[in-house]
Amino acid sequence: MQKRWIIHVDLNNFFAAVECLHNPSIRKYPVAVCGETELRHGVVVAKNPLAKQRGVKTGHSVNEAKAICPELVTVPQNMDLYYQFSQWAREIYMEYADLVESYGLDEVWADISNITSNEHDARMIADEIREKIREQLGLTCSIGVSFNKTYSKLASDIYKIDATHVIPRENYKAMAWGLPVENLLGVGTRTAKIFHVMGMTTIGDIAKAPVDLFEDIFGKNGRTLHRYAHGDETSPVKHRDYIEPPKSVGNTETTYRDMVSIEDVRCVIHALSESVASRLREQHYKCRTIQLYIRENDLKSCQRQATLEKPTYIAGTIAEKAIDIFMKKYKFTKPLRSIGVKACNLVPEGIGIIQMDLFDDTKKEEKQEKLAKTMDKLRSMFGYDIVQRGIVLADRKLTYIPPNYNRSGYRVGSPFIEA
Repeated sequence: MQKRWIIHVDLNNFFAAVECLHNPSIRKYPVAVCGETELRHGVVVAKNPLAKQRGVKTGHSVNEAKAICPELVTVPQNMDLYYQFSQWAREIYMEYADLVESYGLDEVWADISNITSNEHDARMIADEIREKIREQLGLTCSIGVSFNKTYSKLASDIYKIDATHVIPRENYKAMAWGLPVENLLGVGTRTAKIFHVMGMTTIGDIAKAPVDLFEDIFGKNGRTLHRYAHGDETSPVKHRDYIEPPKSVGNTETTYRDMVSIEDVRCVIHALSESVASRLREQHYKCRTIQLYIRENDLKSCQRQATLEKPTYIAGTIAEKAIDIFMKKYKFTKPLRSIGVKACNLVPEGIGIIQMDLFDDTKKEEKQEKLAKTMDKLRSMFGYDIVQRGIVLADRKLTYIPPNYNRSGYRVGSPFIEA
C-alpha cells in the first residue's frame, strides 16, 4: 500500500495580508479587517501581526480593539478580492495535485502522494509551494506535511508564519501527543473546556482514554475525536472538481437596530426566507426542516426548529414556518439583535418522496413554484432587488439582506465554502 503524504496550506493572516498588499501605506501600522460598523457588524474578523502583538483579537468590537490599540487602522472586508487571491493560490496547488480540498478561503489540503515517496521530497514540495505563494501572490503561508488530513493541519498550526513542518507517521506520538487539546481538529472552545474539566489537557490524554468515555459525553463526535488523536483518520482529500452537496442553506442577519416588535421580526424573517429560498432553487434543493436562530440584545442566543409537512423551496412557506416557530417556541421578552433562518434536511428537487393525499392543493403549489422561478429570472436579469415582497419594504434598511454573500462573508455558491 502506497504511503500517503498530505499537505495542509494555511495562508498567514489572509484577509489582513491581502489588504496590506494592496495598500502599502498601511503596512507599517497595526491593521484589522472589520465588518460593517454602520450595520452593527463592526467586529474584527482578521488582523495583521502588529495588531495581534498589541492585543487585538478576532471577535473584538471595533471600539474594544481601538481601546486596546489606539493606532489601529481598520479596513472593511473586500470579499471579492480575497476570493480572487484564494483562486490564484488554488491554481498553484493544482500544479502539484488533482486532489485539492479547500477548508475555507485561506486553507487547503492537497494529496501529493503520487509525486513523492519520502519525507524529504514532501518537505521540498511544500517549500516550493511556499516560495511560489510568496513570489507570485506576495503572501506567506504555513504548510503542514503528514500522513493524514488531521495531522497535516496540526503540523501547519505549530509554526504559524511562513514555515513548513512535518509530522511523519513514525514518530507522530512524540511530536503531537504533548500538544494542548485545543490544537486538535474538531476541538473548539466549549469542547476544550469539557476536556479540561475531565482533567485532559493534551492530545495524548484524549488518545489514551477509553473511547466509550467520549461517546457517553460527545456522542458519535467523541469517537471521531478519539480517532483523530490516535492518528486513525483516513478520509481522502477530495478531487479539485468536487463540489460538496449542501447540508443546509441559511442566512443570519444582525440588523442595524434592535427588533422590538413582532412586526419587526416578521419583516426580517420574510427577507431572510426570500434569500434562503432563492439559494435553494439555485442549487435545486428543497428543505424538510426549518431552523430559527435568535440572538437577544444582551448577546444570549438560542435556536429552535420544526418540520414541514412536505419539502419546499417557496419563500412564503419557509417564512410562515419560521414565524410559527418564533410564536410557539420563543418568549419575546427582550429586543433582538440577530435572527437567522436555516433550511435543513435537504432533498433534491424533483424527487417524489412525499405521497400526495386527496386534499393536497397541488395546483396552488405548482403556481407558487412557477412564480418563484419567474422571480429568479427577473433577478438574474435586473438584480436581486428588482422584485421584493411588500412586507420587507416597510423598513428596507432593517430588512436588507446582501444577496451575494452569506453571513460568514463568503460568496454564496462558492466552490470553497459549504452553503
